[in-house]
Amino acid sequence: MTVFDQFYYSIFSFYKKRYKQKANTFALAYVSVLQISLVFLLGCFFAAFFNQMNMDTMSSANAWTLFIMISVGIHFKNWMQYTGKKRMMINSKMVKKNKPQTNIGLLWVLPFITLALAYVVFQAI
Repeated sequence: MTVFDQFYYSIFSFYKKRYKQKANTFALAYVSVLQISLVFLLGCFFAAFFNQMNMDTMSSANAWTLFIMISVGIHFKNWMQYTGKKRMMINSKMVKKNKPQTNIGLLWVLPFITLALAYVVFQAI
């Protein structure tokens, strides 16, 4: 089980108490936003690195198009993954563990921290 699965289950179980029907949607959106922000951070890092190395690998328009395509792919992959058997498997594994939940406030701040870091790296381009 990956870290994203654990984050998904933490968000899912937290919101399952309050919003029974929307808990899966919240958890799916959270994991997708977190993964997309991490991809954006990596993209900004490599763009700044290649800029410092004076390499012309890809135009800005092509990079944004690739980022959008990867973002849609990540969201679709998560949607397929977390609405089927994988969610049932994660639920059964995590219920057996009785592990303490991850801090929800920290989980919600994590995508904003990665976006802030991406903004700092983006300024170097």
